[in-house]
Amino acid sequence: MRLLAVTDIHGKLGRVEKLVGAAGSIDPDLILIAGDLTHFSGAETAERVLQPLLELGKPTLAVHGNCDGRDVPELLNRLGIGLHNRRAEVNGLGVIGIGGSNITPFNTVWELTEDEIATILKRNYRDGDIILSHVPPRDTKADRVHFGLHVGSPALREFIEERKPPLVVTGHIHEARSIDRVGETTIVNPGPLFRGYYAVVEFDEREKRVIEAELARL
Repeated sequence: MRLLAVTDIHGKLGRVEKLVGAAGSIDPDLILIAGDLTHFSGAETAERVLQPLLELGKPTLAVHGNCDGRDVPELLNRLGIGLHNRRAEVNGLGVIGIGGSNITPFNTVWELTEDEIATILKRNYRDGDIILSHVPPRDTKADRVHFGLHVGSPALREFIEERKPPLVVTGHIHEARSIDRVGETTIVNPGPLFRGYYAVVEFDEREKRVIEAELARL
């Protein structure tokens, strides 16, 4: 399967439209959206930026980010793409979702404790599933901010080390665009779509492994 991974749209409809224009050559089997569709806005903005992607007619799964309004998760569920605290299967590929972020110093809209993150993972995960999480795992290339600190989730990191999911698609930390590994797990932070970044992952859904992951830019 070819996975198109995007995150941190922050309401920039023009970037979404440009990505949709490139989607014909990408031809994804599944679109994964790792949160922050808006920049502290609600469902109306989120639906507007989602619409061009949904019109592609491709299977799509999404979680909300910590900067999305309170009504955004409800919208995602109504559209049939919401994955927070849920598991979905697409053509034999299991995906579980974690929306929001871990606790930040900024008191943003959607923040979870590490215990809440751990509970979501344990409740929903089955061996071989991939994880779509707005917050990245701790101590990876995907969670390092400009001044060098790692601010990702320790609970997600611990779960990865224990259960070894083949792939984690994440976002949240704009400057931490990267492909990394934790043991057998590939970690992909595509970088923010509002700056034109995305990623494409080739995934073997039968063998439950990443074949290739590539960071790309519009």
